Amino acid sequence: MREILPTLRQWYEAGAGFGLATVVAVSRSAPRGPGASMAVGPDDQVVGSVSGGCVEGAVFELAKEVAESGLTRLETFGYSDEDAFAVGLTCGGEITVLVRPVSAATDPSFGEVAASVADHRPVVVATVVDGPAAHGAALAVWPDSVSGSLGSTGLDAAVTDDARGELAQGATGRRHYGPHGERRVDDVTVFLHSFAPPPRMLVFGAIDFAAAVAGIGAFLGYRVTVCDARPVFADPRRFPDGVEVVVDWPHRYLRTTGTDDRTVLCVLTHDPKFDVPLLEVALRSPASYIGVMGSRRTHEDRMARLRERGLTEDELARLHSPIGLDLGARTPEEVAVSVAAEIVALRWGGTGTPLAQTAGAIHGARTPGLKSV
Repeated sequence: MREILPTLRQWYEAGAGFGLATVVAVSRSAPRGPGASMAVGPDDQVVGSVSGGCVEGAVFELAKEVAESGLTRLETFGYSDEDAFAVGLTCGGEITVLVRPVSAATDPSFGEVAASVADHRPVVVATVVDGPAAHGAALAVWPDSVSGSLGSTGLDAAVTDDARGELAQGATGRRHYGPHGERRVDDVTVFLHSFAPPPRMLVFGAIDFAAAVAGIGAFLGYRVTVCDARPVFADPRRFPDGVEVVVDWPHRYLRTTGTDDRTVLCVLTHDPKFDVPLLEVALRSPASYIGVMGSRRTHEDRMARLRERGLTEDELARLHSPIGLDLGARTPEEVAVSVAAEIVALRWGGTGTPLAQTAGAIHGARTPGLKSV
């Protein structure tokens, strides 16, 4: 949803209604998770995806119908359906998609939600999915305000409390309530879609690999900052649009900037006077991933220097060095793919093993090592 919101905001502000399809539940080997969205707007323009291509044709027709009729629909597509092959969901999983009409009349809060996401302000959109309530009714919840209604004061109050808890965790998923917000009743299903600010990627060392790593970090949804103490290298013109470039000593900058347990750090400096003081700070920060570029000899020297500074073995065990997965990468772009692959594998509990050599569900349950984007 985050990726398609700029286009949806343009349609909305131009007064053009659209049909918005959102995945609200998945099971087994579904290709995309809850929150994945696709919209059909004016002149049959399509943005986004709910299944990576499997059921897009069917959802396209459904979204057009919803935009025209103004009636919300909830549909499930799965391998067990007799028409599974007809719609193309042959991956063995099942997705449930809520399709609702969006316009200034049906969702007065949508423009404010889109603006909040664009400004990195946290917000949750709660939408009635099923049960004895107005299907498709939406409630936007910010840390200090709300907008809209799900049709019941009690339901609004219960959902608002839960939405703020989900927002703190950056979580997205379904909750169940009674028609008036009763906690021990499961009649009404509400989908809570969290838009927490994007996680940060901090790239230290403005070398030639940094632009490629910064670019792929932005592609993965991170808010990227490149930091280097040398102004000649920390030139914004060398980096993709939207990447923040800071001239400062890396360890000093890391001490003063915000990090949390979704932050990833990529240290590309290749210089002990930069990376040892930096890693002393980094390994005692809440960052979820700390990767460092360098040869195995450089790694051993770096570890010895960090031990001399008093870092414990538990702290040193957080270090991913040499950085990245073994892909045989050579060019800066290939190395960036290697780094991104390690970050993604840790985020979702992947192994890095070729799928052809694994068994079981491709998108099955895993134990993630990083907080999700």
